[in-house]
Amino acid sequence: MFRVTQFMQELVNPTPLGPADPLSPLATYGTGVPLAGAAESLTLQRHYESGVPLAGAAESLTLQRHYESGVPLAGAKRAPLGPVVIWNLVRRCNLTCKHCYSISADKDFAGELSSAEVFRVMDDLKAFQVPVLILSGGEPLLRPDIFDIGRRAKAMGFYVGLSSNGTLVNAENVAAIAATGFDYVGISLDGLAATHDRFRRKEGAFAAALNGVRLCRDAGAKVGIRFTLTQDNADDFPALLALTESEGIHKFYLSHLNYAGRGNKNRKDDAHHRTTRAALDRLFERCLQQVQAAQLGGNNEREYVTGNNDADGAYLLRWASERFPEQAEHIRRKLVQWGGNASGVNIANIDNLGVVHPDTMWWNYPLGNVRERPFSEIWNDLSDPLMAGLKTSPRPVTGRCASCAHLALCNGNTRVRAWQTTGDFWAEDPGCYLTDEEIRFVAPASSQLAGRDAGATTSPAGAET
Repeated sequence: MFRVTQFMQELVNPTPLGPADPLSPLATYGTGVPLAGAAESLTLQRHYESGVPLAGAAESLTLQRHYESGVPLAGAKRAPLGPVVIWNLVRRCNLTCKHCYSISADKDFAGELSSAEVFRVMDDLKAFQVPVLILSGGEPLLRPDIFDIGRRAKAMGFYVGLSSNGTLVNAENVAAIAATGFDYVGISLDGLAATHDRFRRKEGAFAAALNGVRLCRDAGAKVGIRFTLTQDNADDFPALLALTESEGIHKFYLSHLNYAGRGNKNRKDDAHHRTTRAALDRLFERCLQQVQAAQLGGNNEREYVTGNNDADGAYLLRWASERFPEQAEHIRRKLVQWGGNASGVNIANIDNLGVVHPDTMWWNYPLGNVRERPFSEIWNDLSDPLMAGLKTSPRPVTGRCASCAHLALCNGNTRVRAWQTTGDFWAEDPGCYLTDEEIRFVAPASSQLAGRDAGATTSPAGAET
């Protein structure tokens, strides 16, 4: 996840980079690592939510800043940590969305983990210092024990998110959602009514999802909208940004299309590079306006983030360099500390059958099953060539990625698109929308691709459309 708001705040109100640290910045970002002097049970994720400064930290440098930037406090030492785990507890879903990585459907899937098995795995995850559980599906509200799982996770000290399509949130269960204490509820809206219903392949899905957003908001839950950008719904993007503001929604998450499940089947609908750049420009401008307004005493509770394309960090650096040239080097160093793609390092996935994957988009690449081996053992097993490469720094990427000037802050981006389009884990990412000039890449004359021009209208694989 790329926290746009964090970096806009750095442009307006820069914070110190902090001391050098021998561990990768990926080890801190988003993990909830307890810092030196903090009670073991009070994780960085908790501090992030409250913005409370730790004892010994400068008054002006809150723990929220540390969480978002991955900057270690002076003298702080990190213990080995587990990754953020996105857990697809159930595959059944009442929708059949065009981009669903799990190819969910409205039917039961045999062999899913029982409540007792889920609880046993949770114990292992806690011992492995996994700080965050994102409970997903399918549609997680279709799992009868979802609130039991959520309550137990909260009682164990995890930061717990609920990832839902929103259509099954209603007056009968919203109180239970609020009472469970989910730290965040993410609901997908992939366009306005007609677009969203077509995207989700069910009439009335938009109205039901928006109602779910409103119910969660009114019940006091922190709720956000997730929007997956494609060529089919890009025209609705400005209106969804406006809707987020008018409805008082806490967070807006722009997800790029990744090529997994139905998303791979429909990858021809991926946003053209020109479309992607225009959407990011709009998102950056809107976020900056809110951050600047907050500096003048305005309300800036809304957070803007992106995901599934770590080139967003490099594109933000380009954007910021044009508007805030005096801050360009500071932002570049902050982006390097962020570290880019964390699949297989700080992001993990467990599916409904207990199979572990490097992240949710690697659903057809199994690493092992928690019924047979503890998650902690599976995650540290480097005999798998993909996991060994993902945990290598720098990763063994090739093509444009290998010689990219921004490799240190992007980390080679998601590897899924490259794998699905070429069969090679380490090939250049076709979803990178930066030009050769922007990444300072010079290709052999025989391999120049016309589609690399950001002004061209290209398909994700680079073919003219």
